Amino acid sequence: MRKFAITAAVVGLTALGLTVPAATAQAADTSVQVVGCNNAWPGRNGNVYAWDGYDCQGTRLGYTAGNDADWNASGGGFVNASDKASSVMNAGYTGGRDVVQFWFLENYTYGYACLAPGEYFADNLSDNFFTSGPVVDNNIRSHKWVTSGECSNWLT
Repeated sequence: MRKFAITAAVVGLTALGLTVPAATAQAADTSVQVVGCNNAWPGRNGNVYAWDGYDCQGTRLGYTAGNDADWNASGGGFVNASDKASSVMNAGYTGGRDVVQFWFLENYTYGYACLAPGEYFADNLSDNFFTSGPVVDNNIRSHKWVTSGECSNWLT
């Protein structure tokens, strides 16, 4: 009886011009790229993320729960990532040091821009600027976790 009910439902949907998505084919395809920051959101897992494309697309440059004083050096979560980020995400835990402070130069120098945990992500860094003046897009070289009191310049 169950097979008949399912078959009847499929036939009825087909007659209406609707189709049933093939769940097995979709589940088997792991090569589908996540599109957009909303879809890339992993939930609060303690990490900061960066992508070389806008809207959390393109190559993911790295992620880490810690600080990274040099996005070109190994050991901090981001390697060969300096001057490449066009979108960033703050999936850090809330409370305490929950703001990501992105810096123009290595070792947290020459201007910053912050991303609050409630903002979740900045999907287009081309309209944001460091406190020292340069545009943030393709110019991040380090980051660290700070409190909101340590920031006066916020990514949007």
